[in-house]
Amino acid sequence: MKQIAIPNRGNRSTWQGWFEIDGKRMYLKSNWERKFCLYLDLMKKHKYVVDYVYEPETFWFEGIKRGAVSYKPDFKVEFPSGKFEYYEVKGYMSSRDATKMKRMKKYHPTITMTIIGKDWFKSNSPKLKAIIKDW
Repeated sequence: MKQIAIPNRGNRSTWQGWFEIDGKRMYLKSNWERKFCLYLDLMKKHKYVVDYVYEPETFWFEGIKRGAVSYKPDFKVEFPSGKFEYYEVKGYMSSRDATKMKRMKKYHPTITMTIIGKDWFKSNSPKLKAIIKDW
């Protein structure tokens, strides 16, 4: 994995930068997004996942005039069955983020969304650190 770091913009808990993982060059906004990419890459190598894309599309909330009018999930993941699911990596769920999740359920009910947060990292990091380089 290659990485090109950029200055941190003052928030020590956030790491942003360009990464190249398995030939994909992506600008990731946090260390958790980077780690989730490494996890998805492992799943792809073991054929549990066909492919994944970072921030591939925007979902619009038709008729909304104020507040969150759209949402762009972090990852779109394709499975061998041909099914797609979307994943959002969140260290903190703001009220604006919660509104976007509620509106996704209302305006795009057929889209499967999963939030990857601190509980996921807490339970999976010990195992993944042992098998994924640069975790």
